[in-house]
Amino acid sequence: MSSTSWKPRAWFSSSRNDDATNATDRKQQPSPDIEKVATNDTDSSPTGDAGRRPSHVPDKVLEHSHDGDVALKALAGEDLGDLTLDEATNKRLLRKIDLTIMPVLCLVYGLNYLDKTTLSYASVMGMKSDLKLVGDDYQWLGSLFYFGYIGWEYPTNVLLQKLPIGKYSSLNIILWGLTLACFAAVDNFAGAVAIRFFLGLFEAAVTPGFALITSQWYTKREQGFRTGIWFSFNGWAQIVGGLIAYGIAVGTRKHGSSIEPWKIVFLVCGLLTVVVGVAFLFLVPDNQLNARFLKTKRDKVLAIERIRQNTQGVGNKHWKAYQFKEALLDPLTWMFFMYSLVADIPNGGITNFFSQLIVSFGYSNEASLLWGTPGGAVEVVTIVAWGWVSYYHGNRIFFSSLSLCLALMGVILIVALPLHNSNGRLAGYYFTQASATPFVALLSLISTNVAGYTKKTTVAALYLIAYCTGNIIGPQTFRPKDAPRYVPAEITIIACWSFCLLDLACIYTYCRWQNRKKSKVRNAPGYTRLENQEFLDLTDRENPEFVYVL
Repeated sequence: MSSTSWKPRAWFSSSRNDDATNATDRKQQPSPDIEKVATNDTDSSPTGDAGRRPSHVPDKVLEHSHDGDVALKALAGEDLGDLTLDEATNKRLLRKIDLTIMPVLCLVYGLNYLDKTTLSYASVMGMKSDLKLVGDDYQWLGSLFYFGYIGWEYPTNVLLQKLPIGKYSSLNIILWGLTLACFAAVDNFAGAVAIRFFLGLFEAAVTPGFALITSQWYTKREQGFRTGIWFSFNGWAQIVGGLIAYGIAVGTRKHGSSIEPWKIVFLVCGLLTVVVGVAFLFLVPDNQLNARFLKTKRDKVLAIERIRQNTQGVGNKHWKAYQFKEALLDPLTWMFFMYSLVADIPNGGITNFFSQLIVSFGYSNEASLLWGTPGGAVEVVTIVAWGWVSYYHGNRIFFSSLSLCLALMGVILIVALPLHNSNGRLAGYYFTQASATPFVALLSLISTNVAGYTKKTTVAALYLIAYCTGNIIGPQTFRPKDAPRYVPAEITIIACWSFCLLDLACIYTYCRWQNRKKSKVRNAPGYTRLENQEFLDLTDRENPEFVYVL
């Protein structure tokens, strides 16, 4: 099916970035018949110039434009009349999308973090003695989750591209909930190892899947704030999880229970995840074309039209070798990778040891569950504030780096303050929870700044493979012999976050440089863009119309 059949020309460009805003004013060429271009077999009729090479269209655009976006092909030939997307219509559609999709993403992502931190809660509720954990056993349980995650991360990203994303994500959510609930049946270290491995395997689809869903439904300008909203539910999960664990610990101490308190935590969190996974199946569509909450065909087309400015479309089911290669050769990919790797060494340690870290400040096991909850509030506030500021003022990278500076100050407080200053060191721990903001910023930039569906899933997979690797290393920096201060781990955290600030500066500089290069191409005399070039599944590097968000 030719990609020229569907030709809606309306743009909603109030949030276009840089000089790409005027891209629609440039001359547009109909997409060529690629088969004819490939064979140089032009139409022999006097008016049949579909096979001739449009002048000044970049060679890569022509070469790869034959396999366009799912939305472009699915809507080819539809005659829906005027598709002008005015401000009121855009707001109506955005409100529908927000009210239907965002609550489910938020709830699932909160459970995603809660399920990871149940191990930390259980560690001070009797699990370590019940499972007879000795030496480095607990550290390895913290790391083994990420072995399952890292082993399945790229395959699950390929499946996210090839399979219906809503249904595949739902399946993984249900399976991870069932796996977590099974932890309540574990009675030895070997069983805990198996559960943690498969838990990581099933959770591997969640973060990249949600990043893809966000890029499907939201404009570039909207993506940062929305990613921040659903990611901030990590913080809400820490608040709610701490309260649940504290309530279970106190309740079972006062009234007793037929099973150990830490097993109740796993059962409650696991079964709740299963219920939410079933709801996800019915509420989150695979794309705009099968969205039940969009009642008319016209609204479905307009929901696609509103993201035209992203220059990305809603997906392509074909794995493309050239995009995979480009992802591996793109310097931006490895800047993302290095940030995720280095930043998540501290994250892996703090996530698994925060309850024990708070105990080392002089608080009881039960009190540590309660005093850990304000850290979640710090994460929520910093991420949402970053999302709001970057939505209205732009520059996601700069504002996220301020949060990392706050986290760096927090760990310096923990190191510098004397052991008897429990309140000051606890405040330092709370500040470290601001460290998640740049990770969220770069995750949102993978949605926004990486185009070509195979390339996007590849970069997302590498970003999360680095995340896993950092989280595997992180718990190993908290050695039992270093308790209660864990000085080597704290110094490691300071070094890692200092490197991350430098990496963020490199990403910012590189994106600005690429935008200047693309601007020169677009403004060259005679430059021509293909009609519906936004939906041809081109990569960010090969598409001159693509503008990187900072």
